[in-house]
Amino acid sequence: MTSILVIKHGAFGDLVQAFWPFAAIRAHHRGAMITLLTTPPFERLMRAAPWFDRVLVDDRPPWWNLIAWRALGRRLAAAGFSRVYDLQTSGRSGRIFLAIRLCGARPEWSGIAHGASHPHANPERNRMHTLERQREQLAMAGITAFPRPDLSWLVRDAARFRLPPRYALLVPGAAPHRPAKRWPAEAYGVLARRLVERGLVPVVIGSAAEATLAGTIRRLCPEAIDLTGRTELADIAGLARDAALAVGNDTGPMHLIAAIGTPILVLFSAESDPARCAPRWPEGGGSVRVLRVADLRSLDPETVAAALPDA
Repeated sequence: MTSILVIKHGAFGDLVQAFWPFAAIRAHHRGAMITLLTTPPFERLMRAAPWFDRVLVDDRPPWWNLIAWRALGRRLAAAGFSRVYDLQTSGRSGRIFLAIRLCGARPEWSGIAHGASHPHANPERNRMHTLERQREQLAMAGITAFPRPDLSWLVRDAARFRLPPRYALLVPGAAPHRPAKRWPAEAYGVLARRLVERGLVPVVIGSAAEATLAGTIRRLCPEAIDLTGRTELADIAGLARDAALAVGNDTGPMHLIAAIGTPILVLFSAESDPARCAPRWPEGGGSVRVLRVADLRSLDPETVAAALPDA
């Protein structure tokens, strides 16, 4: 049986956008044993995905830990992969390429590692949107059919939250180490009031660490519902399926919400470029609108309210 390895570590938004190439690889290699190499935060989620027969975990040893790198190389070389699709295309996955080769294995390799048999040979690749870049990479490796991924495996019924029939999701968080990607919680609070005026109940989602953001929003809009710290990824997908719309920062959950097909508005600062990384989903995956300003602190709530998708 043909054995295939796919490398995708994250972050979460990048992982969601890789669902499309995951589905394409699975459709192209029918009957093959396909393994995903990912990182611990995504192991549980991806074991439930329909595209892989096995999930391996890369514990991300530091580059200088040669013993750990040798062990990883031996483990992957011993698996006998005939082809590797490196969808991470980072310095780390390039070291995985070297580690496998140093352990005597020579699988075909799709990616950007020096010596790859199927290189993504486009010098402009880093200026492309993630979806377009990965599609072109796979096309150069012979994969030309890109079926729309089935995400039914990911959607958990949100009935247990007992939400009203019409609600909008608010995603006020983002990576803690990149505060410039966050629109102020006070501004979300004003926007929440505008949503209520439109007949939509604001529902705030995020990690437990983002409960203070929800508290600020609820202080300004008591009708808002706080679900921070109460949702797993499958819950977010279920909530998105039933939501009228979603508004949030450039953060992973917005990619998942877009993938479900919910109309969304994403707020970008100068910290990231929507032309390269905005939530998108191919072939009829819903409406995605983007607002970008250099500094999100300057973005007026009335401007955001005016840009909301129809609901």
